[in-house]
Amino acid sequence: MPKNSAPAHSDSARPDPAARPGSTRRGLLFGGAAVSATALLAACTSNEPTTKDTPAADSRPTADTRPGKKVTIGFAGPQADHGWLNAINENARNRAEKYTDVTLDMTEGSNDTAVQIGQIQTLINKKVDVLVILPADGRALTQTGLAAMKAGIPVINLDRAFASPQASRCYVGGDNYGMGLSAGRYIGEKLKNKPGAKVVELAGVDSLELTRLRTQGFDDALRNYPGITKVARQAAEFTVESGQAKMAQLLQAQPQFDALWNHDDDQGVGALRAVAQAGRKDFLMVGGAGARSAMDAIKADDSVLKATVLYPPTMSASAIDLARALGQGKGIGGIAELEIPASLTLYSAVVTRDNVDDYLPTGFK
Repeated sequence: MPKNSAPAHSDSARPDPAARPGSTRRGLLFGGAAVSATALLAACTSNEPTTKDTPAADSRPTADTRPGKKVTIGFAGPQADHGWLNAINENARNRAEKYTDVTLDMTEGSNDTAVQIGQIQTLINKKVDVLVILPADGRALTQTGLAAMKAGIPVINLDRAFASPQASRCYVGGDNYGMGLSAGRYIGEKLKNKPGAKVVELAGVDSLELTRLRTQGFDDALRNYPGITKVARQAAEFTVESGQAKMAQLLQAQPQFDALWNHDDDQGVGALRAVAQAGRKDFLMVGGAGARSAMDAIKADDSVLKATVLYPPTMSASAIDLARALGQGKGIGGIAELEIPASLTLYSAVVTRDNVDDYLPTGFK
């Protein structure tokens, strides 16, 4: 990903739910570690076959597919210059195709805030029924979300949070803190019986709130394992090149450690190259996000990469389900509420060799 473009995943964290009365850090958690957030929107299951490269949204349960009121959903996201963002678009598009009563109007996508504002304004002028917006910059797009809501078009804010909760009807996103927490727990359980265990961290872009949250979750998890010490941390830039360069620096500075937590699977490709070049095999590595390349490596079990923690791009499929329900004035299957929730935070499952086959369809390129 270019240095000046939008980051791989959320570039601004949703305001901490812990600060909002009546909510928890993770908001509404639907399902357990092995269940996509879309699964609990289910009232029926698709019978279409699953191929190994098909996005998860095509093979997971969908909401009630019986035709209802026709809904036009406007979808505006940033430029898909990263595998995760491309998977966001594909999951949204494929999910919408499941419904004969849904028309999806997608913008081209841009990392230029002014351009994206213009694209969303066009969707507002078209009077779409519901807007799904993954902003290039959540704070900068807040006024646009407010304008849509004022125009009577409900907004689903996807992943990168607006600065005001009034700018959207529903927020759907991943759990950056939970990613670090899951990674730390996995590593902690693997090393808890090893005296003097040492870990290192290859973080993402340090200027981003998501990076701070992933590190915080990781550090909080490690506090439960007093015998484990984090001896080094290096920040990369969510790119293959930065991952390779920064990992090489870590390897040179730390001749011995037992585990590595890498925030992003794309930069992890570069990190693995650096590890191979150094001939190191003396530690285990945990990745982040859920790229197909990482899952293939975990399944092959021929490198230091033993697990990855998900930041599911299937969230966009969930957003389409919610937008359809919102446009049709319905709730969602599986819960008693008459309305869709105000927020939906996805769980950060850990993918290992034991369960990788379950998650392969969700892996993005």
